[in-house]
Amino acid sequence: MLVSSGVVQPMSFTVYYRESHNDRPITYEISIGKEEKTGLPIVLSERLRQRAKSSGGSGRPRSFLHLENGKGTVYVGDDALEGDEDSKRNVEFDTHKLAIVSLAEQFSENPRIAQFKKFIQSWYLSYFTPDSARIVPQAGIQKHLNLHGDNIANVVQFMERNHKAAFKRILEDISKKIPGIGTIEPYRDPITNTLYLLFKDRGFAEPFTQRQMSDGTLKMFSYLLLLNDPEPAPFICIEEPENGLYHKLLETLAGEFRVHATGKKDRSQIFITTHQPYVVDALEPEEVWILEKGPNGFSTIRRASDDKVVKSMVAEGLPLGGLWYSDYLDAR
Repeated sequence: MLVSSGVVQPMSFTVYYRESHNDRPITYEISIGKEEKTGLPIVLSERLRQRAKSSGGSGRPRSFLHLENGKGTVYVGDDALEGDEDSKRNVEFDTHKLAIVSLAEQFSENPRIAQFKKFIQSWYLSYFTPDSARIVPQAGIQKHLNLHGDNIANVVQFMERNHKAAFKRILEDISKKIPGIGTIEPYRDPITNTLYLLFKDRGFAEPFTQRQMSDGTLKMFSYLLLLNDPEPAPFICIEEPENGLYHKLLETLAGEFRVHATGKKDRSQIFITTHQPYVVDALEPEEVWILEKGPNGFSTIRRASDDKVVKSMVAEGLPLGGLWYSDYLDAR
């Protein structure tokens, strides 16, 4: 549970979500507090809202789930909203759990709740560490990279077996973007049943395994493999991708993130945290948000493009990371 020192008020969050550009947005609001007797976190309120289909995208969003201290109402049906008395159900849930989890299982007639639950549970956090990627796992298929990337060989095995043609194109594409790499292939030891990645470096007769590759090569490979996942997570959070990467590769990587997030098919929303100006150099002011801790201990967030001076300087050709390094992104 997240709490702020010296503050007793609950923490409140709002998620604005839609499945696609053609779908009506859904707003999820949740407030989390602390139980007085036990000190455990509890859900104080939970609400899902959406505009009526007949409103044409205008009008006040109406609730189809509203709970206070675990008690409230849910409106059953694909388009049912507050005011549709025939679809109204009174419900009660344990305040130590999120109601949307139980509701998705109990009310299959309301696919909006199930879709939103799936969306939240599919969020992906990445903090790849090269030492984890060097682990040689037992052979076995896994569909997606985990937090630290220590199952990278297992994901390679899955893609090679289930998406053979696409996987071949992916490896060829990755090889072109990592300097010095010729080809990348999976190899399973028939005796130990362990799985290796073989990196054929240009200029060397014998390939290298992931244990012998540099930190930067392993991280770049992990990120590019993540972006080429046949079933990508809808929301990807990446912590400090610059660690261990050669600074000239950061522009390439930032471009790959942008292409993935703005593509027309199988795109994800990507959220990156960084302390590296070289990463910010590769971004536009509209893509950068600045978190700043205030004297009261609380942080504020603002968009770089909201600063007209910064935006005009970038338009003149000055790199955004350089402006950050020169303190132009500090609050004035």
